[in-house]
Amino acid sequence: MVQRQLPNPIELLELMQFKKPELNGRTRRLQSALTIYDLRAIAKRRTPKAAFDYTDGAAEGELSLARARQAFEDVEFHPGVLRPVPELDTSVEVLGGPSALPFGIAPTGFTRLMQTEGEVAGAAAAGTAGIPFTLSTLGTTSIEGVKAANPDGRNWFQLYVMRDREISYALAQRAAASGFDTLLFTVDTPVAGARLRDKRNGFSIPPQLTVGTIVNAIPRPWWWFDFLTTPKLEFASLSSTGGTVGELLDAAMDPTISYDDLAVIRDLWPGKIVVKGVQTVEDSVRLVDAGVDGIVLSNHGGRQLDRAPIPFHLLPKVVKEVGEDATVMIDTGIMNGADIVASIALGAKFTLIGRAYLYGLMAGGRQGVDRTIAILRSEIERTMKLLGVATLAELQPRHITQLQRLIPVGSPSVPARTPRTTQAAAKTTARVSAANGSRAANPAPPDIEVTGG
Repeated sequence: MVQRQLPNPIELLELMQFKKPELNGRTRRLQSALTIYDLRAIAKRRTPKAAFDYTDGAAEGELSLARARQAFEDVEFHPGVLRPVPELDTSVEVLGGPSALPFGIAPTGFTRLMQTEGEVAGAAAAGTAGIPFTLSTLGTTSIEGVKAANPDGRNWFQLYVMRDREISYALAQRAAASGFDTLLFTVDTPVAGARLRDKRNGFSIPPQLTVGTIVNAIPRPWWWFDFLTTPKLEFASLSSTGGTVGELLDAAMDPTISYDDLAVIRDLWPGKIVVKGVQTVEDSVRLVDAGVDGIVLSNHGGRQLDRAPIPFHLLPKVVKEVGEDATVMIDTGIMNGADIVASIALGAKFTLIGRAYLYGLMAGGRQGVDRTIAILRSEIERTMKLLGVATLAELQPRHITQLQRLIPVGSPSVPARTPRTTQAAAKTTARVSAANGSRAANPAPPDIEVTGG
């Protein structure tokens, strides 16, 4: 029998520990967010539907985005036990400079439409966290404005090739003059993808007031107050606006973009140059042979070609071919620090976050971006400790298994790259062969692709 007694008032007082209430509404709601998906839920409540759907949505059936996220969720980790990790180092050297964490903020367009602080909040938060910030050609803060917001941190610039080439050249020169150290040359947007949510919402730049937008704005007066009482949107490149995002992109972009444009930009840009939007092993090899410093495996967040390759699935093959010769990075679908750890384990040197950053921005401005970075940092650190690794360099393919739900029926030709250890003459021959399309093919992947363990 359990012996019972009257509760001791003193012991009751010890149990009654009340948390001090947080009176600041923004701080309170951000503290309640424990994951990026929590920030997304807050952002959805606080942002008009058209602006939220522009951020959250993707092209056509949104299959590319869903598959990219599923690929990360299908990772199986293989932790090591009895491996002390008294201190953790999450820093990395990338493209000639430091980053305190293995991710940076990706370029996003029309960012001040999501939340009025826009790129200034992102750049300032990145600078404080010690990670790179990337300004988009279609950003809503000037190059000089981003530099002012992040004067001592690393700023990167994402460049589109415009129909009027001189606009692109002038932007690259301005970014270089402002101390931006890396240029992300984006190649997956010759035309705009079919972003159906935007068409259904009638989303335009600037936003047009309709019965639907007014009704949707009623429970979100703060967004419209911020939008109407802050300076007019300033685009990094577009001098005039009007129409849907797709119409703006189609009017500005040039479907004739080619390797000749890359050569011009390479000669023009004094810093590191990275090609963003690479989606095949063959293109990875050709670009590295062309002399770029890095590539970003990306399908533009699923916002261009739907049913595009999954960057995370492509990663091991690309690293095998060019990982010794160039910096391989990855974006699309990253929603958890564990996604970043898995990417590093498979050979990526760095990752970029887009929507995860914007969800934080919409949820709470600069504080929300800080919260995004804090959540991802915590998840990275916890995952590394549970895996038994103290540094990013210790992460290896053996730490994860990629489980593939989508089983290819066949495999396209995959170029076999000559190793760096081969003599220079052999490497030159391999490059000539690449130009003639004579690279060997790899066998088709199995049902379950085991890349680690």
